[in-house]
Amino acid sequence: MSVLVHAVGRPELAPLKMSDRFRTEIAYFMSLPEEPGVPQLGEGEYWVDAARAAEWLDEGVFRLVSPLDSASRAEVPLSEEHETWLEWMTANGVQHVRVVARQ
Repeated sequence: MSVLVHAVGRPELAPLKMSDRFRTEIAYFMSLPEEPGVPQLGEGEYWVDAARAAEWLDEGVFRLVSPLDSASRAEVPLSEEHETWLEWMTANGVQHVRVVARQ
């Protein structure tokens, strides 16, 4: 099974096909709802800060904070799929996306 990532408010932009596992992985990249500039989000919607997306793509890694120790961070290399998605996001100026299961 796969999912489609749609750019919210950008109907002219074709959605990006991603693996079903991306549905849970996008949480590593999303901005928190209480962060400045993040709009109200609907079900299955995420906001990804454009500057962070460009940084992750440039560095080839993203950082995870340990749930047991907030001072501990791990650098995780981007997968090819993550790179493809971040390239799509940055090339098209997308920050607000909706992830939908493909029928």
